[in-house]
Order: sequence, then C-alpha cells, then structure tokens
Amino acid sequence: MKPAPFSYHAPTTVGEAVSLLGDLGDEARVLAGGQSLIPLMNFRLAQPAHLVDVNPVSELDYVRNDDGWLSVGARTRLSAAEASREVAERAPLLLEALHMVAHPPIRHRGTVGGSMAHADPAAELPVVALAMDGEMVVGSSRGTRAVAAADFFKGPFSTDLDAGELLTECRFQTWPGEGTGSAFLEFTRTHGNFAVVGAAALVHLDGERIDRAAVALCGVGGRPVRAALAEQGLLGQVPTTELVAAAAESAAAGLEPASDVHGSGDFRRKLARVYVGRALALAIARARGGR
Repeated sequence: MKPAPFSYHAPTTVGEAVSLLGDLGDEARVLAGGQSLIPLMNFRLAQPAHLVDVNPVSELDYVRNDDGWLSVGARTRLSAAEASREVAERAPLLLEALHMVAHPPIRHRGTVGGSMAHADPAAELPVVALAMDGEMVVGSSRGTRAVAAADFFKGPFSTDLDAGELLTECRFQTWPGEGTGSAFLEFTRTHGNFAVVGAAALVHLDGERIDRAAVALCGVGGRPVRAALAEQGLLGQVPTTELVAAAAESAAAGLEPASDVHGSGDFRRKLARVYVGRALALAIARARGGR
C-alpha cells in the first residue's frame, strides 16, 4: 500500500523544527528513522497531513558525558550509540540493550529518540531509561523542559509529548564504575524480535552489601515497569541465591500482564520472575568483578 497524501518539511535546525511543529500542531508527525512510522503510514494506520523530517538536524546527533549524566541526542542512530565509547564506559546497561534491538540494518537507521518517542511497551531503550532514572528533554516554541522517564511513558505508544513538541535529548544517570554491575536480558521468539519479556538490573556493592539497586521490566504492561519492592528488598543485604530468588518473586508478584498471541499473562509473569532472577545474578557477578 501507499501512504495517504502529506506535505513534507525538512528543517535544518532545532529552532526551525519546533517552529514548524508549533504551527502545524496535531496534523504533524516527526520523521527520524521511520522504522515504525513509515509502515504505519503505508498501511494507512497513521495519516499525518505533514511530515517534519529531522534527519537534516545534525545538532541532535551526539553522545556526551554531562556531569553524572550520559546525554544522547534524539537523532543519534542506534548503531552510533552502540559504537560509542562513552556508552560502553558510562552506561554498559544501555549498550547491552542496544545489541538486542532488532538487527543491524534497523539499528543503522533507527534513532535513540525515535525508540523513546514511539514508546512500544516491549522496546528495550525505554526500560533502560526507567532503570537508570533517565530524563527526556523536550523542546517547543515555548522553550525546553525535562521529563523524568517515569513520567514520560504513559502507556502503549503514548508519551508525555504534546502537539508542537520535539524530543531533543535522552539523558541517562550514570552509576559509579567501581562496584557496579548491570545486565539486560530478554526472551524473544526469534533473535531480533520484540521482547516478550525483558529485564534490566543494576546493582552497586559497598563492600559485600548492596547499597543501591534498580530493576525494571518491559513486555509486562502498557509501559516499562520499575520493580520498587524488589529493589527495597535488596538494599543493605549480602547477595545470595536466596536473596535474588526472593527479589525476582517480588518483582513478578504484582504484575498483571495481558495475554496475546505471544503468550498468556501467566506465562509472562513466570518469564518476568525467571529473567529478573537471571539479570540480577549476572549484575551481581559483574559488580564483584566477574563477566
């Protein structure tokens, strides 16, 4: 099929882009990688009157360290972030998740900001942003604002972005290198597919005890989920097999995932327990210096 007729706009600066989006309002959609938007348009499930192509906006393409944050421009290709030394050194959890996004041709075109703005509940990057207490920087003709990842993802394919706004930057809070371990694991039907369930874990050890932990999941609800009770149960404890099992059970206990063609809600809950346990065990081993 072919998309419905639309007008095409190609601004070259953020200022031009937000001005256009402000003028066009609800009738405009942003084109970056286009991996999700173009198929939707071709099937006429999305019929925007205007496309605002941000590919010429080179100022949105960067990865940099910003005083405790890893900042990634929204137009940065997934493959560029995957190859970034800053990502490897400052956010290995993000790097591990990037490896699991679809296939290399998709990552060469798809963008970090596009994945966040699309907000697929099974996507890898939103759950990493949630686990790392990330922020989304949003620009408009009225100025800029920062939205915590916990508030940015509202539901399936729904975010806090308003008409006329442009996601310009994705920020990830970095953890100390010493004593920190992280892991991202997911269950998929075939390699490169969207996750049926994915688990992100971060652990920091102060001596032999856990003094900081983050656990988040994707594929178990309409948006990424933070397992706060599981995190609390880990704090101040010496990691053991029993502790990890209890945390995994706690993470899965309150979930109410929907059933679909990929599995029942009960199946997803069991996967969540298994994959949180595996991710936590791997993160703890890495925090202790293992691989």
